[in-house]
Amino acid sequence: MASRRTFDSPVKYVQIDGLVVLKIIKHCQEEGTAGQDLVQGVLLGLVVDNRLEITNCFPFPRRNDDEDFDEVQYQMEMMRNLRRVNIDHLHVGWYQSTYFGGFINRALLDSQYNYQHSIEESVVLIYDPLKTTQGYLSLKAYRLTPEMMKFYGSRDQDFSSESIKAAGISFENMFTEIPVTIKNSHLVNSMLCEIDESLNEKQSFDYLDLGTSSMLEKNLRLLMESVDEVAIDANKFVNYQRQYQKQNLAKTQYLQKRQQENQQRIARGEKPLPDEDINKIFKPLQTPPRLDSLLITGQIDNYCQQIGEFSSQSFGKLFLAESLQENPPNPTAT
Repeated sequence: MASRRTFDSPVKYVQIDGLVVLKIIKHCQEEGTAGQDLVQGVLLGLVVDNRLEITNCFPFPRRNDDEDFDEVQYQMEMMRNLRRVNIDHLHVGWYQSTYFGGFINRALLDSQYNYQHSIEESVVLIYDPLKTTQGYLSLKAYRLTPEMMKFYGSRDQDFSSESIKAAGISFENMFTEIPVTIKNSHLVNSMLCEIDESLNEKQSFDYLDLGTSSMLEKNLRLLMESVDEVAIDANKFVNYQRQYQKQNLAKTQYLQKRQQENQQRIARGEKPLPDEDINKIFKPLQTPPRLDSLLITGQIDNYCQQIGEFSSQSFGKLFLAESLQENPPNPTAT
């Protein structure tokens, strides 16, 4: 999964304008209906030293099966129009929504590799609207590590266990998380202060809601499903190893029998049997790819981190509520 360790990267942290965050949230609310549809969009901005500044974004429109939609042409046309009105139009990455943190898959890996291969500083922003409703903004930035870029760029790789081990790739160093900071103008900060003062007491304590069991249950179910997928994939790999050992044993017995027969023919003064291609007799087994299993393992690690964070926050709320119940404040005390 996305490791919390730092790797060599031209981008040390991401600075995103508050307006861009609102655009992403608005896009997810309008397009991501019923928590099922994932939405995506393009991030625009510039690189300043080791800081990636995201100053604008635009969404990908929803595509229907009967429409002939050219995604590349759409992006070029949008950036051309933004340049005409003197708005930042440099491509610096993309964003995607997710639900319950289930975003580590082959599609995200392919997309981020293509972005990062073309634009070295590009990142992917992952926004979780359901997690955001639980009290804090869930917006994270990720990049592929240099090791993963080099390994995944070798298209001749068969993604076997041997190649993954030789490259030193694990679920811990596939992705690296880049710190995200949100920047607002002074006018926006002043408005937020006014909004905070206008909130009544009930609204101020909404984030202490203890009804979080459904979220935790959903995360646990997703975790169990991922564990089942890993178990199924592991069984397939074990079956492959058994077949491989069985085939090697059959090859050894065949070669020994052939050698004995040649020795007997030579002893009788006959010519030995001609050499044969052993691979034609015993067809080589295809090594099962291990990349999907690696991604699922990373997703399991992500679920475990989320459950740990979510549980710690829930326990904090519980202990605070318990303390308030045992020692209620006395409004008449002076």
